[in-house]
Amino acid sequence: MSYDVIVIGSGPGGYVCAIRCAQLGLKTACVEGRETLGGTCLNVGCIPSKALLHATHMLHEAEHNFAAMGLKGKSPSVDWPQMQKYKEETIAANTKGIEFLFKKNKVDWIKGWASIPEAGKVKVGDDIHETKNIVIASGSEVATLPGVEVDEKIVVSSTGALTLNKIPKTLTVIGAGVIGLEMGSVYARLGAEVTVIEYLDAITPGMDSEVQKSFKRLLEKQGLKFVMGAAVQGVSATKSKAKTTYKLRKDDSEHTLESDIVLLATGRKPFTDGLGLDALNIATTKRGQIETDAHWATNISGIYAIGDAIEGPMLAHKAEDEGMAVAETIAGKQGHVNYGVIPSVIYTHPEVSTVGQTEEQLKEAGRAYKVGKFSFMGNGRAKANFAADGFVKLLADKETDRILGAHIIGPMAGDLIHEICVAMEFGASAQDLALTCHAHPTYSEAVREAALACGDGAIHA
Repeated sequence: MSYDVIVIGSGPGGYVCAIRCAQLGLKTACVEGRETLGGTCLNVGCIPSKALLHATHMLHEAEHNFAAMGLKGKSPSVDWPQMQKYKEETIAANTKGIEFLFKKNKVDWIKGWASIPEAGKVKVGDDIHETKNIVIASGSEVATLPGVEVDEKIVVSSTGALTLNKIPKTLTVIGAGVIGLEMGSVYARLGAEVTVIEYLDAITPGMDSEVQKSFKRLLEKQGLKFVMGAAVQGVSATKSKAKTTYKLRKDDSEHTLESDIVLLATGRKPFTDGLGLDALNIATTKRGQIETDAHWATNISGIYAIGDAIEGPMLAHKAEDEGMAVAETIAGKQGHVNYGVIPSVIYTHPEVSTVGQTEEQLKEAGRAYKVGKFSFMGNGRAKANFAADGFVKLLADKETDRILGAHIIGPMAGDLIHEICVAMEFGASAQDLALTCHAHPTYSEAVREAALACGDGAIHA
């Protein structure tokens, strides 16, 4: 079979790219070796973790806030197998949705694992398919750590953490990034004693420092314990327990921590095994990422790469944007991704979201800026919903008032950030946001108040 485009990988970047290619009139196929479409995100990442976060947040509300609202009665007990079933049904609904979209848009699903014997050819099993263009959207896999061997039973990755046989009494999380804190939150709400070990001195590396500090305090209030500035030396596991050994960087002292389960959450790395990149002489970075130009093209003509396989934040929506952009580029149009306006979200409670630059980055660049900040304590909707922890922080240019970044910790932060994303995409000022009428009572009023704080001052502060 001959195609205009073959996309390797059906994660958010790959399936979106394939659908957009087909919509633009290109004969398209997508190669996927899993039994279901959707990649890591839909099968063992974003979607199943959000299902568990939602279920356990409902449990937390029942245990802590229902009685205050006049909802009396016994708190629900946890049926772990049923919660797992709910999670699996959520996954199935999403993956079947992509199958439907492939059929609707006439995208061929080639089942199996792909390799690229040469430009213009993709091998799957014993079959070789010819194509004018190849898009590598092969995603990422769990990054390893010396001395820590994942067995997905006692020592687990994010994949194994989604399917534990039972709720552990104790859980050690290695890494205080997005995955570690989200899964740590899930099991803490389910009653596990969770300890997070982090090499650096702050959680969520790269995030605004004020958000980091507030976020850590709120998680500690929820029962999570933190060991900061600790270098994990190794994990030894038996059939029922694991012992984590670490050294504190401040004094080089060695400590051990025993737990039922250890979650390795130290990040991810590009997954390109078996593609044949070396034989093709496709250029890669020292971290194993595929090098691309401004149009997502590799150094081999007709081969492109997107998503986790290339440089940049490993975010599903970043991959989706690149997927659409490279499809339009191949179709002769102008593909576009504004890398300065890509939001990131942590789906704990409260949620944390960020877009654009942090105060630390602006200081380092020597840029004059102003800060508008508003606490959710001053938001009527948040107080009524027992969700008044956190704040909205807006950063704007001191001279032009143009929005440079935003950092939100609070209710629905992952949704609230997009108003600011749109404003930044259009080059809006903080005053533009402040002059926009926001419905009352909504969480979004906190965003407007932060924008007002960049000028003459917030009203409800």
